[in-house]
Parts: sequence; C-alpha cells; structure tokens
Amino acid sequence: MNFDEKKYLPRLADEILKKYLQAFGAVSVEGAKWCGKTWTATNASNSSVFLDDDETFERASLNTNLILNESKPELIDEWIKLPQIWDRVRRKCDETQKKGNYILTCSTKLNSEERKEIFHSGAGRIGKLKMYPMSLYESKDSTGQASITDMYNDNQKDQNVKVPSLLEIAYLIIRGGWPSNLNVPKDVANLVPKGYIETILSNDINEDKTRDKNKMTLLLGSLARNESTIVSNQTIMNDIFNYSNSNKEDLIESRNTISDYIDILSRLNILENQEAYSDNFRSSKRVGKSSKRHYVDPSLPAAILDLTPEKLLNDLNTFGFLFESLVERDLKIYIEYLGGHLFHFRDNVSGLEVDSILEFPDGEYAAVEIKLGNNKIEEAKTTLLKFKDKMTKKPKFMCIITSNSTYVAKDPVTGIYILPITALKP
Repeated sequence: MNFDEKKYLPRLADEILKKYLQAFGAVSVEGAKWCGKTWTATNASNSSVFLDDDETFERASLNTNLILNESKPELIDEWIKLPQIWDRVRRKCDETQKKGNYILTCSTKLNSEERKEIFHSGAGRIGKLKMYPMSLYESKDSTGQASITDMYNDNQKDQNVKVPSLLEIAYLIIRGGWPSNLNVPKDVANLVPKGYIETILSNDINEDKTRDKNKMTLLLGSLARNESTIVSNQTIMNDIFNYSNSNKEDLIESRNTISDYIDILSRLNILENQEAYSDNFRSSKRVGKSSKRHYVDPSLPAAILDLTPEKLLNDLNTFGFLFESLVERDLKIYIEYLGGHLFHFRDNVSGLEVDSILEFPDGEYAAVEIKLGNNKIEEAKTTLLKFKDKMTKKPKFMCIITSNSTYVAKDPVTGIYILPITALKP
C-alpha cells in the first residue's frame, strides 16, 4: 500500500486513535469498508502488515510471530481473516509494559463461529474505536462556524454563513462520505455507492454462508425506503411484499430469515441503530424503545433507490428523509468524538418525536430537530418546546439544523439555536 502523508485528509478519529494508543496495548479500528480505516491506521503506525496479501496470510497462518515483530505501532490490516491474531496480540501486550503496540483493522464483525476462535475479549489490553464515512466537516464541506461544544458552553456566536443550494445538498447525499469519492466528477459520484452495494450483494453477504441475492436486494430496498424511520421486521416484510414484482418464492417470508439478513448487514457495519432516549421523561412507560434504523451513509439508500440530485429535488419527501440521514451521520460522528452518544426520542401516547438527542459524557443532553427547509423552523420550535416541557431534567441546549439557513443564531425568545448542517463541527 502506497501511503502519501501529504495527500491524507485528517479525520476526527486521528485524535481519538492517538489517545487510545497512549492508553492501550493495542487498538481495534472497526467500521464499514471504504470508510478510511486503513488510511487512518497507516497514518498512525510505523509499520504495516496486510492479511489480504496471500504471501503475508500464509506466513501468519504458519506462525503469527512471523508478522508481529515489526516497528511499533504496527498495523495488522483485516486481522479478522485470521481470528487467532486477536489472542496473540493480546498476549503480546501482556508481555510488555509498553502501550501502543498494535493497530488492528477490520470491516466485518465476527460471526458466531469466528468468535469461538477467540478466548479473551481483550478488555483492558485492546481498545475499540468505531469509524464511519467522513462527516461534512472532515470532507471540508462544512465551515465549522457552529460548534456543538460552543452551544453546550453557551459560547456560540451569532453570525451569517454561506450555504450551498439544495441541489448541492442533494449532491452531498448522493456522493456520501467515502474518502475515495471526494474528488470524482459530480456526474459519476453515484458510481462508488452503487459499486459498494453490488459488492455487498455479490460477495460480502456470503462470507459465512450462502444467502439469496434476490432476497437481499428486496431487503436493501425496503430498508432504503424506510431510512431514518422506526420500522419493525414485520413492517419490512409487508413492505417487501407490497413493492416486489418477484415471484412469491423470492420474497423474504420468514422473520428468522429477515433477522439473519439484517444481522449480516450489521456485521458488515452497513446498518446503524439509533437507540431510543428515555431518561428524565415524566412517564417512562410512554416512551418508545424502538431504534431508528440508518444506513451508515446516506449515499447507500440513495444508490439502492437509483436517485440523483435532480430526482431528489423532485421528491422532497424522500429528500427530507435522506437529509435527516446525512445530518444524523454527522451528529453521530461529532458526539462520539466528544465522548457521548446519539439517540432519538418518541412518546408513544402523544406521538411527540425529537429527531436527535445528543447525550454528553457528564449526563447532560441536547435536543435537535432536523428540517430540510427554513419553512419548517416554527414547527420545529414548537416540537422542541413541548419536549422540554415534558422533561424532568431540561436539555442543556436545543437546536434546529436545516439545509439552507443563512445564519447561525440563537433565537432570543426560545433560546433555540438555528443553523445549517454545512456550518457544524464538534
């Protein structure tokens, strides 16, 4: 692998990885293929071993010591191809008092059979870092004039900002946050996400056992149509039946089959669950517990649905869901960088929903509504104020994120921040 440090675009994960290497004997960097794990790990390492190289894999299979004695930190890329590497790295870490010995990367979580080959969790020795495709701030598509940290500390300044057109926002959705896709011509930006989906269907879904490509295609389509929503497996089954033109035998008719197919997508780090937030609500029995399902990047559902920027402009409903997906991808990256977690909220009785809850390490939280256009700002204010009224512990701050606000400002009446996603950073 030819790594050019001058061409490397810094990631928020760089700082986290540096801290982890100071605290642990080894660090496992996990995440979807093509999200930049190997580049980030290579940037932090002094030597590299790639197990997708046949000769290297053969040496490691004979004796793991043949690949574990390079300059530290040493990158072991796609270690999951030889699961016993995990325990050997853990033992190596036990043999020395030094930190930052190894960086392990992989794109797929272990299946049940592979887990049997690992005898120790690595707790205390191997730290785990999750990476995602690039946020808009990392890809230089956000100015960073609005900061989650500054809003938390009540230091955010009101200011005017430049925003892209709706067509440009649509393009950012279609392009996605894949590092390899940042500089391709706009008219072919959809090809990388489409190629990603084809790779999943042709190869990745069969890593541990054979699965039906047609059924997985139907499932991917249903998940794409239900992006950024709370959707049950039964709803997915109904959706597949209603939308499919396939023969009945091609449909996914078993809940167990759906669960298995969703499981492999989760193990491939393609799907992300946005868990429900329930703390501090006056009636906990009313609070929804279901997760909101997301693809790891909005370009994937867009590719599955064969969307273009122009098609999104002509379908504002779908545009709205995928814009929410784009924003929540970035919010997840930012809040995890700050040491917190991303949730959503729903009151099952009143139907009150809040798109995103940012929970900070100290237990404080912020409530965020996401709206494609400024015409929905007043509606979002009403939602956030109702939510605040029903919470026993009030949010640290509240915020409305849009695509086209030409300012970052704190509303003087409600105290709610209003800003465009292309101005946000951690």
